[in-house]
Amino acid sequence: MTMAHVLRAERIKFVTLPSQWTAPLVALVLNVGISAALGAAAGPGGLSGKDPASMIYYGLNFGDVAVACLGVLLIGQEFNTRMISVSLTVIPRRGHLYLAKLTLGAGFGLLLGLVSTGLSFLAVGTTTDLDFSTPGLTRSFVAGVLYYPLMVVLCLGLTSMMGNFTAALGLLAPMVFLGTTWLAAIPGVREVGQFLPDRAGLYALRTQTDAGVHYGHWTGLLIMALWTGAAAYGGLRATRRYDTSSK
Repeated sequence: MTMAHVLRAERIKFVTLPSQWTAPLVALVLNVGISAALGAAAGPGGLSGKDPASMIYYGLNFGDVAVACLGVLLIGQEFNTRMISVSLTVIPRRGHLYLAKLTLGAGFGLLLGLVSTGLSFLAVGTTTDLDFSTPGLTRSFVAGVLYYPLMVVLCLGLTSMMGNFTAALGLLAPMVFLGTTWLAAIPGVREVGQFLPDRAGLYALRTQTDAGVHYGHWTGLLIMALWTGAAAYGGLRATRRYDTSSK
């Protein structure tokens, strides 16, 4: 099978399995809906003295777990149904299967990021006194769009490394939703917790600096990208080990 065939097969899986395309819809509703509601409640003047990103991306604090679930479901559902062995048997080059899943995940993640971030900016901009010329806001928009595909690929790679849907969903969803937030709130541990992928990625979305963070906004996005790259590579190695004859 060529790479185009594998990509087509993965796309068909995605659009025909409700559990997979429901996750990005939930993420979109939560991310945009909660941010829009907060902006409407704040009204004109509600951003006075505040980092506008804190309101624009407020919904991401809740929708982030749905974004993570999308990455888990892209490959984890096949572990859950034991269909992964069938996929690996049908596709002789195991790297093609994994690369197709990464490409699909990154592509849908990028589309989700563009739509979600754009609508969140628009929603908050129409209900508050958001100044689109605020320094750092353009960079925040770009980081917001890229955060989504990075999170999807990160979770996809980690799920492949674990080789278990239940373990991946049970670990990654709570960790993204609560775990790193708790770590960032513990004195001493916060120094280490700020280098975790989602913490670094979320800092990249902000327009204002935090004296307690030891890197800049772009560096935060780079830290998340490095974690994502490591997870993607680890997932590739794990995929190749499913069938030792494929090495």
